Amino acid sequence: MRILHVDNHQQRKYGQLRVSWALKLYAGLVRAGHNVLAFSDRDVARFEAPLGIRELGKKKTNRRLLQTVEAFAPELIVFGHCDLIDNDTFAEIRRRQPQILLAACNNDPLFVPRNAANIAMRCEIADAMFVSTGPRELAQFTGKRARLWHMPNPVDPAVETADVSRIATGDPAFETDLLFCSNSRQFTERGTLVTALQENLPRDLRFHTPGLFGQPPLWGRDYDRKLAHSKMGLNLNRQEGFQWYSSARIAQLAGNGLLVFTHESAGFDDFMPAETLVYFRDAESLQRQIVEFHGDDARRRHWASRCRDFFHREMNNTLYAQYIVEAATGTDFSHDYVWAQ
Repeated sequence: MRILHVDNHQQRKYGQLRVSWALKLYAGLVRAGHNVLAFSDRDVARFEAPLGIRELGKKKTNRRLLQTVEAFAPELIVFGHCDLIDNDTFAEIRRRQPQILLAACNNDPLFVPRNAANIAMRCEIADAMFVSTGPRELAQFTGKRARLWHMPNPVDPAVETADVSRIATGDPAFETDLLFCSNSRQFTERGTLVTALQENLPRDLRFHTPGLFGQPPLWGRDYDRKLAHSKMGLNLNRQEGFQWYSSARIAQLAGNGLLVFTHESAGFDDFMPAETLVYFRDAESLQRQIVEFHGDDARRRHWASRCRDFFHREMNNTLYAQYIVEAATGTDFSHDYVWAQ
């Protein structure tokens, strides 16, 4: 299938990439056997704009997308966080080539008002909308053109390559016992929980928090290296309690074999096997379980290994991409996707 993938492909990062679910989706579409062309709206806007000022390149970027569709003739357009592309442009694409299907993807949380408004806007033009929150919260967007689907956070076997579940405590490969990386401070109070852990966890437990408390965040290869040298990880979202919602870090942690602690209110036990993710309900239960797993290496490695295996087997980006294509086109599912039950 010919697929045009419109998103921020981060070409102007020149290798110093943020971790990108969009790039995982692109790679998954290719691995699934599709002919995929990438259109990076932000990079095109910079290239086309006077003096490289992105905002001045918006109109030209929309015209270039129309030109690309005319030349490539895709059967499906999958588009993500391409805020520079107007709904009117997608409407014009549909007018010119009515057979093209439009699938929108959004991997940001609903508790950010701007994001919820963006999902509602894209539901007006897309044939299918995929969101990293569960169906309970997506009900608010019913009644528009788009059919609504959940999408998980996938691993990419070429990106999540480490497996620290194989490493025993005491091995010099470990430089961190517990890791929490963060760079977002809006709409959240999770810093309070992190502070409480720092104050109450045993002194000999190496708890590292890049991006918080004046520490610089980690990107690119520095982030990859940190994951490959850490034993356990916190999957703390800016807000908890949204069905099946998580930051993309859950796949980054689990996919590299770290033991993952995540809040029970997201309901991941709906499709995750037992003895994979470690669920907590409050600061006390989180602290207790961190100490228990830190002191029981065989149990830590068993849970982390099962979780990593499950993510790589059932939540990899090839299955993820093929699910999006099949759901968007109304094709019978070729796999028993665990999140689609």
